[in-house]
Amino acid sequence: MTDTKLDFGNIAGDIDIPDKQSSTGKGIMSLSLSNVSAREWISKTREGIKPWGEFISTSKFKVPKSVKPVPGRVMKNIEHFQSNYMFVFLGLVVFCVLTSPMLLVAIAACLGACYIISLKNAEHKLRILGKELSVGQQYAVVGVCSFPLFWLAGAGSAVFWIIGASFFFIMLHASMYMTPDEQEAVELEMDEVV
Repeated sequence: MTDTKLDFGNIAGDIDIPDKQSSTGKGIMSLSLSNVSAREWISKTREGIKPWGEFISTSKFKVPKSVKPVPGRVMKNIEHFQSNYMFVFLGLVVFCVLTSPMLLVAIAACLGACYIISLKNAEHKLRILGKELSVGQQYAVVGVCSFPLFWLAGAGSAVFWIIGASFFFIMLHASMYMTPDEQEAVELEMDEVV
């Protein structure tokens, strides 16, 4: 990278100009977590995972006596088990993809085409009718061409199934799982009975 100083009266600053040699080998599909906020979010999510034994403890599930405490219970549980719910969602995504062979083939074909594009562009740029296509344009062509394949594979219904199933399971868990305040009240009730 080369730094260039700019000075226009009162406006001054540094501009980083990437070298052409360093950017030619990298494609859009290369995944790097150089973004600090992305790394922080992943580490925060990983640290926020509550023990799975606590998450599925059947002794902490209780049907609320009325509808009134449900919104507060749902909000507290979503805040408390946010990372666990993320894994429930990802598990449903994996389940849906693995149980739909046509969708699995469509995803593999799309990712394979993107991988081939990244390999071919490392060697030389693609030219069609004398015009050079950028990597982004090539990925856009793959996306447009794979759209009918995803439609035939039922990707739209899979997306809505994942959203619906995730909402159902997360809301069911969040509305039935007692908050720590409710657990203390139940324990006090039990102690008074004994």
